[in-house]
Amino acid sequence: MQETYEGVRQRRGVAWIALYKPTEEEFGSVAREFGLHPLAVEDPIKAPLRTKLEHYEGTLFLVLKAARYLDESETVEFGEVDIFVGENFVVMVLRGEPAALAPMQERLEGEPELLRRGPEAILYAIIERVVDGYAPVVAGLENDIDEIETEVFSGNAGVSRRIYELSREVIEFQRATGPLPDIIDRLISGGEAPEVDAELQKYLHIVHDRALRITERAEGFRQLLQNILSVNLTGASIAQNDQVKKISAWAAILFAPTLIGTVYGMNFGKMPELHWTFGYPFAMVLMLMVSVTLYLVFKRRGWL
Repeated sequence: MQETYEGVRQRRGVAWIALYKPTEEEFGSVAREFGLHPLAVEDPIKAPLRTKLEHYEGTLFLVLKAARYLDESETVEFGEVDIFVGENFVVMVLRGEPAALAPMQERLEGEPELLRRGPEAILYAIIERVVDGYAPVVAGLENDIDEIETEVFSGNAGVSRRIYELSREVIEFQRATGPLPDIIDRLISGGEAPEVDAELQKYLHIVHDRALRITERAEGFRQLLQNILSVNLTGASIAQNDQVKKISAWAAILFAPTLIGTVYGMNFGKMPELHWTFGYPFAMVLMLMVSVTLYLVFKRRGWL
């Protein structure tokens, strides 16, 4: 680290420092060396943060949310990348899976022409890597939604919990990606990073388009999940109504013989058919006929 500090002091190039879950002492050393603004230094210590771009006395502070899709658990894992960009340095604080940014570092090291364009080139490469990492997440979420649709229409009663969990992931993904198009647009316009190389601006336009498409897909996923949840609730209500109909129909069928049996079980002295020889067979036949008639009526109406 001291060699990097010394190289920057002698203005031999651009310092690019990546810190993975640094302690306050480690981060404080970097902050003092590069003169990071106190307000900007406070934020990474308070992680997690929302996606944002801020400007502190010549230093850009950008917070990105990296994401990756885990096939084993079919969930989305989020990490955080805090980036400080100055005249001759880029400080990156990683909170999450650092391997996700390794290909970006290898690419930059293999393109010295891009590195010569200054710290902004490193910043834009980091943004591109994070945005490119969203593509597998979008594909994974789309596949999960397709599976949920199949389960909903197949009548799986336990799908409601999965819909809720997936909705939470989509909402968090929206929070991570939603501010990106506006942030990239501010960088392109030059309001946050003046004197940006024209070639880098063209490069960033492509990343902006990708980020915009991803945010649109995320919004579409959220709307689709809301529709799926509505369909699932409607299906559950219909199934519940069918069960209520069946219970009501059987209750009515059983009530008829119960009523007849109750009347004939009163044992009043002067009661019609009480001492009739065919009274018992008549009562049984009457119960059976009423029950069969009610069964046929309910069956025809689809209650049974």
